[in-house]
Amino acid sequence: MSRAALSKLAALGCTVVALAGATVAGAALVSAGDVMLRANGGFQPQVLPRNSYAPIDFQGFFDVSRWGGGKPAKLAEAVIDFDRDGRLNVAGLPTCSPTALAGLGVRQGRETCPGAVVGTGRVDAWIDLPGGGALQGSSALTIFNGPRLEGRPTAVLHARMSAPEVQTFAIVVPIEKRRGGFRYRARLAVPEIAGGRGVITRVEVDVGRRFSSGGVRRSYVSARCSDGIIHTHGRFIFADADATIIDGSVEKGCTPR
Repeated sequence: MSRAALSKLAALGCTVVALAGATVAGAALVSAGDVMLRANGGFQPQVLPRNSYAPIDFQGFFDVSRWGGGKPAKLAEAVIDFDRDGRLNVAGLPTCSPTALAGLGVRQGRETCPGAVVGTGRVDAWIDLPGGGALQGSSALTIFNGPRLEGRPTAVLHARMSAPEVQTFAIVVPIEKRRGGFRYRARLAVPEIAGGRGVITRVEVDVGRRFSSGGVRRSYVSARCSDGIIHTHGRFIFADADATIIDGSVEKGCTPR
């Protein structure tokens, strides 16, 4: 078995153990080799119907660092699975295409597609400078309801970093409906940052939107509490020498009514 394959298996084993009991300030902390990933999420309200769905707002974050400091490993892809007790509703909700956001700043993007905004947040990155040294790039993040792709809903993540040069991102995130313990899967392919010199260090999101369609009040995200726990599962794939994969779940309690 190759060194990369062994590293993947070791990372998966470390993740299962770490997510079972390791928390830092309420967040799950996982390490595989010298890669550290911290993640957490939550939702409001926490008192939810047992058998029907009620509107919620969802918050979550993850950050990536390296033991001993320095430039973190490059995150290539994040795959997030959402509990079967969650529900997504985009019927009648306006959409915003990535082409409509091309070259726009954060404020301009929100003004261009105000009806499609379903969440906000922030993204941070470590960026190496061509002449040496590094800086932290950051941008406010907007999450839009995107156009359907192969019949499935999408989200469009829009951000704009201004240093060391202006770079606009409008990333399509496909959302796949699944069977089993997790109802939806969102897959984020991380684009090149600053010509490959940048790596993601933190992403924060706050998702929730109420809207009306056909005279009916709706919510972009809703949930029920059938078993007292809401699960979120993440799989983070890094483009480092060991092809590190970090994989595990975060659980949050809910109260059925």
